[in-house]
Amino acid sequence: MFKVGDKIVYPMHGAGVIEAIEFKELMGADKEFYILKLPIKNMKVMIPTANAENLGVRRVVDKGIFNDVMDILAQNKEVMPDNWNRRYRANLEKVKTGDIFEVATVVRNLEILDREKGLSTGERKMLNNSKQILISELTLSKDLKEEDVVSLVNSTIGSH
Repeated sequence: MFKVGDKIVYPMHGAGVIEAIEFKELMGADKEFYILKLPIKNMKVMIPTANAENLGVRRVVDKGIFNDVMDILAQNKEVMPDNWNRRYRANLEKVKTGDIFEVATVVRNLEILDREKGLSTGERKMLNNSKQILISELTLSKDLKEEDVVSLVNSTIGSH
Protein backbone atom coordinates (compact mmCIF):
# COMPACT_ATOMS: atom_id res chain seq x y z
CA MET A 1 0.00 0.00 0.00
CA PHE A 2 1.32 3.39 -0.99
CA LYS A 3 0.63 6.72 0.68
CA VAL A 4 0.26 10.34 -0.41
CA GLY A 5 3.63 11.72 -1.46
CA ASP A 6 5.06 8.37 -2.58
CA LYS A 7 6.86 8.34 -5.93
CA ILE A 8 5.61 5.41 -7.98
CA VAL A 9 5.81 4.03 -11.52
CA TYR A 10 2.70 3.05 -13.47
CA PRO A 11 3.90 0.86 -16.37
CA MET A 12 3.11 2.26 -19.84
CA HIS A 13 2.43 5.70 -18.30
CA GLY A 14 5.54 6.62 -16.34
CA ALA A 15 6.47 7.85 -12.90
CA GLY A 16 4.61 10.29 -10.73
CA VAL A 17 3.74 11.31 -7.22
CA ILE A 18 0.60 10.19 -5.38
CA GLU A 19 -1.32 13.41 -4.75
CA ALA A 20 -4.29 11.85 -3.00
CA ILE A 21 -6.10 8.64 -2.20
CA GLU A 22 -9.80 9.02 -2.92
CA PHE A 23 -12.97 6.98 -3.00
CA LYS A 24 -15.03 7.19 -6.17
CA GLU A 25 -18.29 5.49 -7.00
CA LEU A 26 -17.84 3.08 -9.86
CA MET A 27 -20.67 0.87 -11.10
CA GLY A 28 -22.59 1.32 -7.86
CA ALA A 29 -19.68 0.51 -5.55
CA ASP A 30 -17.20 2.76 -3.77
CA LYS A 31 -13.67 2.04 -4.95
CA GLU A 32 -10.41 3.45 -3.62
CA PHE A 33 -8.00 5.08 -6.07
CA TYR A 34 -4.53 6.53 -6.03
CA ILE A 35 -4.53 9.91 -7.75
CA LEU A 36 -1.17 9.99 -9.50
CA LYS A 37 0.26 13.21 -10.92
CA LEU A 38 2.59 12.54 -13.83
CA PRO A 39 4.85 15.59 -14.05
CA ILE A 40 6.21 15.00 -17.55
CA LYS A 41 2.90 14.65 -19.35
CA ASN A 42 1.24 16.94 -16.78
CA MET A 43 -1.54 14.37 -16.40
CA LYS A 44 -3.45 12.90 -13.52
CA VAL A 45 -4.19 9.18 -13.52
CA MET A 46 -6.51 7.23 -11.25
CA ILE A 47 -5.21 3.79 -10.26
CA PRO A 48 -7.47 1.42 -8.33
CA THR A 49 -5.62 0.63 -5.10
CA ALA A 50 -6.93 -2.95 -5.04
CA ASN A 51 -5.46 -3.56 -8.51
CA ALA A 52 -2.19 -1.62 -8.21
CA GLU A 53 0.03 -4.66 -7.70
CA ASN A 54 -1.54 -6.56 -10.62
CA LEU A 55 -1.01 -3.51 -12.82
CA GLY A 56 2.71 -3.57 -12.01
CA VAL A 57 2.71 -0.37 -9.96
CA ARG A 58 5.93 -0.06 -7.97
CA ARG A 59 8.07 2.49 -6.18
CA VAL A 60 10.45 4.65 -8.22
CA VAL A 61 13.91 3.09 -8.23
CA ASP A 62 16.48 4.23 -5.71
CA LYS A 63 18.83 6.96 -6.93
CA GLY A 64 21.69 4.42 -6.81
CA ILE A 65 20.13 2.67 -9.85
CA PHE A 66 20.59 5.83 -11.97
CA ASN A 67 24.18 4.97 -12.99
CA ASP A 68 23.19 1.38 -13.84
CA VAL A 69 20.55 2.73 -16.22
CA MET A 70 23.09 5.12 -17.78
CA ASP A 71 25.42 2.12 -18.33
CA ILE A 72 22.65 0.31 -20.24
CA LEU A 73 21.99 3.41 -22.36
CA ALA A 74 25.70 3.74 -23.20
CA GLN A 75 26.00 0.19 -24.59
CA ASN A 76 25.65 -0.77 -28.24
CA LYS A 77 22.25 -1.91 -29.42
CA GLU A 78 21.29 -5.56 -29.19
CA VAL A 79 20.59 -7.77 -32.17
CA MET A 80 16.92 -7.27 -32.95
CA PRO A 81 14.54 -8.87 -35.45
CA ASP A 82 14.75 -7.32 -38.92
CA ASN A 83 10.98 -7.47 -39.22
CA TRP A 84 9.68 -4.24 -37.64
CA ASN A 85 6.45 -5.93 -36.52
CA ARG A 86 8.31 -8.62 -34.52
CA ARG A 87 10.65 -5.99 -33.14
CA TYR A 88 7.71 -3.81 -32.14
CA ARG A 89 5.96 -6.66 -30.29
CA ALA A 90 9.18 -7.66 -28.48
CA ASN A 91 9.81 -4.07 -27.42
CA LEU A 92 6.19 -3.60 -26.32
CA GLU A 93 6.50 -6.64 -24.02
CA LYS A 94 9.63 -5.13 -22.46
CA VAL A 95 7.95 -1.77 -21.84
CA LYS A 96 4.86 -3.45 -20.36
CA THR A 97 6.99 -5.06 -17.64
CA GLY A 98 7.57 -1.62 -16.14
CA ASP A 99 11.16 -2.64 -15.38
CA ILE A 100 13.42 0.40 -15.76
CA PHE A 101 16.25 -1.68 -17.24
CA GLU A 102 13.94 -3.17 -19.90
CA VAL A 103 12.59 0.29 -20.76
CA ALA A 104 16.16 1.66 -20.97
CA THR A 105 17.08 -1.17 -23.34
CA VAL A 106 14.13 -0.36 -25.61
CA VAL A 107 15.02 3.36 -25.62
CA ARG A 108 18.68 2.64 -26.43
CA ASN A 109 17.95 0.10 -29.17
CA LEU A 110 15.30 2.22 -30.91
CA GLU A 111 17.32 5.45 -30.64
CA ILE A 112 20.39 3.82 -32.21
CA LEU A 113 18.25 2.15 -34.88
CA ASP A 114 16.67 5.54 -35.65
CA ARG A 115 20.13 7.08 -36.07
CA GLU A 116 21.20 4.24 -38.37
CA LYS A 117 18.23 3.88 -40.67
CA GLY A 118 15.14 5.59 -39.27
CA LEU A 119 12.06 4.15 -37.60
CA SER A 120 8.55 3.36 -38.71
CA THR A 121 5.80 5.60 -37.35
CA GLY A 122 4.81 2.97 -34.79
CA GLU A 123 8.35 2.48 -33.57
CA ARG A 124 8.94 6.23 -33.39
CA LYS A 125 5.85 6.56 -31.18
CA MET A 126 7.11 3.69 -29.01
CA LEU A 127 10.52 5.36 -28.71
CA ASN A 128 8.95 8.66 -27.65
CA ASN A 129 6.62 7.00 -25.12
CA SER A 130 9.39 4.77 -23.72
CA LYS A 131 11.72 7.73 -23.43
CA GLN A 132 9.07 9.70 -21.51
CA ILE A 133 8.51 6.76 -19.16
CA LEU A 134 12.27 6.41 -18.56
CA ILE A 135 12.89 10.13 -18.13
CA SER A 136 9.97 10.53 -15.72
CA GLU A 137 11.39 7.84 -13.43
CA LEU A 138 14.99 9.05 -13.62
CA THR A 139 13.84 12.61 -12.92
CA LEU A 140 11.97 11.56 -9.78
CA SER A 141 14.63 9.10 -8.59
CA LYS A 142 17.39 11.73 -8.46
CA ASP A 143 15.25 14.88 -8.01
CA LEU A 144 16.72 16.40 -11.18
CA LYS A 145 15.19 18.77 -13.71
CA GLU A 146 13.49 17.04 -16.63
CA GLU A 147 15.54 18.91 -19.24
CA ASP A 148 18.80 17.87 -17.54
CA VAL A 149 17.76 14.21 -17.62
CA VAL A 150 16.67 14.49 -21.28
CA SER A 151 20.04 15.96 -22.20
CA LEU A 152 21.94 13.31 -20.21
CA VAL A 153 19.93 10.42 -21.70
CA ASN A 154 20.35 11.72 -25.27
CA SER A 155 24.11 12.23 -24.90
CA THR A 156 24.63 8.85 -23.21
CA ILE A 157 22.79 6.62 -25.72
CA GLY A 158 25.25 4.46 -27.64
CA SER A 159 28.29 6.37 -26.37
CA HIS A 160 30.46 3.25 -25.85
